[in-house]
Amino acid sequence: MNICIFGASSEIIDEKYIDAAYNLSATLAKGGHNLVFGGGKYGVMGACARGFHDNKAKVLGIAPYFMEQYKVLYDECTEFITTQTMAERKTIMEDNADAFIIAPGGIGTYEEFYEVFTLKQLGRHRKPIIIFNCFGYYNDMMKMLQYTIDEKFLAPASTQLIGLCDNAREIIDYLKNYQPQSADVSKLRFDPDEK
Repeated sequence: MNICIFGASSEIIDEKYIDAAYNLSATLAKGGHNLVFGGGKYGVMGACARGFHDNKAKVLGIAPYFMEQYKVLYDECTEFITTQTMAERKTIMEDNADAFIIAPGGIGTYEEFYEVFTLKQLGRHRKPIIIFNCFGYYNDMMKMLQYTIDEKFLAPASTQLIGLCDNAREIIDYLKNYQPQSADVSKLRFDPDEK
């Protein structure tokens, strides 16, 4: 399985997140999976690339050409695709992935998560989306999603489209037991007459 992992590119984050990303990636690689990622060599992204590479898995990096000037790209990818734009980068990552894992990250990671979540809600793909909630990183985001549901901006059924896992074992179990299903878009909308 080609697993797309979204995550931070920062080196100033707590080392525990970097270690967790590396250990998860090493475990996935040993299980026969490959990586699709944003091509960075630092932070969570770099840890994921090293975890897969060190365990003989394929690593597909994808990044826009302008990032080359910042010297932040991982140079041991099995394959690297250079794009013109960030939007093109995301499209290629999504197209090459069989599953998505949302590792701890910042605004770019949030944006990537919400895009694949929205696309799944619209029935544009049936791939698993897993939030890697190590150290409770995404607890507050999940509370925000629940608040969005409570205020009727999001249907309760929408959260069934994503998995929330705290560790590598839970992620592997989720992937192993995942049953692809198309979202019923009609059930993800509120009946305007419903109180």
